[in-house]
Amino acid sequence: MDTEQALDVTRLSDVVVARARAEAAEWAQMVSFRDAEMERIEALESSLERMIEKAGLVLSIGQAMGLSEQQVHAQLAVADRMRERAPISWLAFSDGRIDAARVRAIASALDRLEREESWLRLDQCVVAYASTHTCAELRAWLRRFVARTEPDLELQRAESAREDRFVEVIHVDDAMAWVNAYLPSHMAAAIAKRLVREARALGSGDERTTQQRMADLFVSWLTTSEATETQLTSDIAVTIEADVLTALADGLAEVADGSWSVPASWILDTALDGEAFWHRILKDPISHDVLAHEYVGRFSPEILAKAIAFRDGICRAPGCMRPADGCDLDHREPWPAGPTSGRNLWALCRRHHTMKGHQVLRWVLPTGQSVPAGTTEHTVSAAEASRHEFLLARLIIERQS
Repeated sequence: MDTEQALDVTRLSDVVVARARAEAAEWAQMVSFRDAEMERIEALESSLERMIEKAGLVLSIGQAMGLSEQQVHAQLAVADRMRERAPISWLAFSDGRIDAARVRAIASALDRLEREESWLRLDQCVVAYASTHTCAELRAWLRRFVARTEPDLELQRAESAREDRFVEVIHVDDAMAWVNAYLPSHMAAAIAKRLVREARALGSGDERTTQQRMADLFVSWLTTSEATETQLTSDIAVTIEADVLTALADGLAEVADGSWSVPASWILDTALDGEAFWHRILKDPISHDVLAHEYVGRFSPEILAKAIAFRDGICRAPGCMRPADGCDLDHREPWPAGPTSGRNLWALCRRHHTMKGHQVLRWVLPTGQSVPAGTTEHTVSAAEASRHEFLLARLIIERQS
């Protein structure tokens, strides 16, 4: 990146900060106006007059800001939650380090956390992550944070939500309809994986797109199968803490890409039915660990590919959320100069793999320095490392076909 490009990026960053500060000023003015008016309204003697004035207050704010009354209520609720439970994050908003979209995501996580110490813990660490990652990454990080910080409450919510599972059909325009299913995450993930696998297996001679094949398979299975019990036939890669695995504690199983987690008991009940087999991947390299092996040739064996997909979780390009099991395995140092090993392989989605191969993609390290495409150096940020800081072991649960 030359000096002129660096200046352009800096100007763009300055605009982003200025926009965030403007959003914060707008929110602060709205809260200040609301508080001043509420003080005046509460002094009124008539309860009816107070009720009417409060309704008029929300309407006035909405007209001034171009928002509906419902939007005003929601935005004020977010502001109040942030000021009360996350003052550090609220200050970061005022400074332009995080924007309104990230504030809403943080407030949503605060709403799920029920303990004051959990609010404090989130407030102390979330700004560092939110200011250096996309909103999609932040939402996934917050989802993991909530599950790990209050696992007992997460288990209760999960068990309660599973009781509400359902399927609905909604007819829409153009002779089409939506089939919506509210299911446990690991079940939905297994359905999606099987659909993709079977659709791709139909062969290149099929003129239908992959999505069309998946839709047709979905209809075929639902209209011809007479099965009454669930049988998972897809690979499910999850992380489970060692004490949970050995039944010393209750806890969650988290999918490799971090997009969902479920009570570990749900996974274990499925895995221990005699048809599954386990492969353990220790956090630190040891003798006979598949990630420590090197293989002759360009392409990795299946067991190494599965292990790397589980290790990386998502595409390693900054900001990309594509699950690693749908990515290419790229040699950080091109083969044959670089070996086919866990250390030299990482997951890149096809788009970012192509960009790297054409010397377009440049990695941005936590230090802010850019690294030319094709480099073998890769720095893992503290936020990435924290994904597995509590793990004693990583587990892959696989289903036999």
